[in-house]
Amino acid sequence: MASVIPESVLKIYKTLEKSGFEIYFVGGSVRDLMLKRKIKDWDLTTNATPEEVLKIFPNGFYDNAFGTVGLPIEINNENHVVEITTFRTEQGYADNRHPEIVTWGKTLEEDLSRRDFTINAIALKIGEKDVFELIDPYDGEKDLGKKIIRAVGDPNIRFKEDALRLLRAVRIATELGFIIEKGTWEKVTEDANLIQHISAERVRTELLRIFASENPYDGIMLLKDSGLLEFILPELLEGVGFSQVRPGRHHTTDVFTHNLMSLKLCPSKDPIVRFAALLHDVGKPKSADKDKEGLVIFHNHEVTGAKITDKICERLKFSKIEKERIVSLIRWHMFGVNENQTDAAIRRFLRKIGTENVQDMMDIRVADRLGSGRPANSWRLKLFREKIEEQLKPAKFSINDLAIDGNDIMKTLQIKPGPKVGEILQKLFEEVDKDLSKNNKEYLLNRIKELV
Repeated sequence: MASVIPESVLKIYKTLEKSGFEIYFVGGSVRDLMLKRKIKDWDLTTNATPEEVLKIFPNGFYDNAFGTVGLPIEINNENHVVEITTFRTEQGYADNRHPEIVTWGKTLEEDLSRRDFTINAIALKIGEKDVFELIDPYDGEKDLGKKIIRAVGDPNIRFKEDALRLLRAVRIATELGFIIEKGTWEKVTEDANLIQHISAERVRTELLRIFASENPYDGIMLLKDSGLLEFILPELLEGVGFSQVRPGRHHTTDVFTHNLMSLKLCPSKDPIVRFAALLHDVGKPKSADKDKEGLVIFHNHEVTGAKITDKICERLKFSKIEKERIVSLIRWHMFGVNENQTDAAIRRFLRKIGTENVQDMMDIRVADRLGSGRPANSWRLKLFREKIEEQLKPAKFSINDLAIDGNDIMKTLQIKPGPKVGEILQKLFEEVDKDLSKNNKEYLLNRIKELV
């Protein structure tokens, strides 16, 4: 059985064991091993102190108060880090997140008693003849069999110790397709407001893992039903019960349900694209109005939605690149498609969204259509895709193909290099892009003077 453990990880285990220390596999790696899932992170726990671990593994690093030493290793030509944590006990959680007192424990049982859920409180020891031996004081193996997420000990204590566990319960249940045990679920709903004590970075990480799972729809529903969504994405809840029904139109649900169904049916597996699918119509409640017939309309809801999403991404500490990508997908998701669009119009669309985002934008459109109860494609959308593919082929007209360049502009206007040169060059390119017959030097040199 030990053969399923990577050699580099097994070597660390054996080295600590031969050095006279207790050593066990623990946490998510044991859980996933038992479920025969791919293991991303290997975690070990030991009675060796961090200083003792570092004496054995001087290439390790240790810069925290929780007794965890990280060891860089390679698995299948990929870089990983094995975390080795000293047995410990914890006391005092004034901020509902970090223990005020951390004490090195003497036994494995002490260490397991502080963990979040029973399925994560199973330790594994490699016994004689490399046979696995489980240490399972909280019946985590049974809960794995029942597909249940259950808190270790009293859930009222577990969640007040560390409010991130509220979100972890939902995330793990979503990833594994498990249900949250009744008593544990009741405390999740009672303590949902404590998630406000958790840093935005940690919330974002758990949220993205939900979006990366096989069933992100289920995860968002759990967040809603538990009350956690109110503190994480309150803007989304403004769409609950907000009708968008119009006679003869495709929408038959409220805004929230449409956003949620768009997430569920989004063809992309990318968590960033899925997040954008969930938020794509978040601007509708704020932009709602009535037309002359008294029916609801949502003029420029994509603009409003982009502004709301920008604030959401700022609040959740997304990187600048991630934020720009999400906001752009929402801002331009209402792009028009018709059979009369020219090649120049298609190229303008590509410049606006960026060629690298074309597939993501198409996935958002498909998610939007499916989330409205429509087919994934229409003949116009298919034609639009074909036109885009044609424009993306090599050797299409670009700014570098202009009959003049920046030097011609500087010479004609007697100016030095600067932003003005680029602005004029861009204006000339956009003009020629609409009518390639204008791409001759004489014409463009004359236009330079007219654009000043």
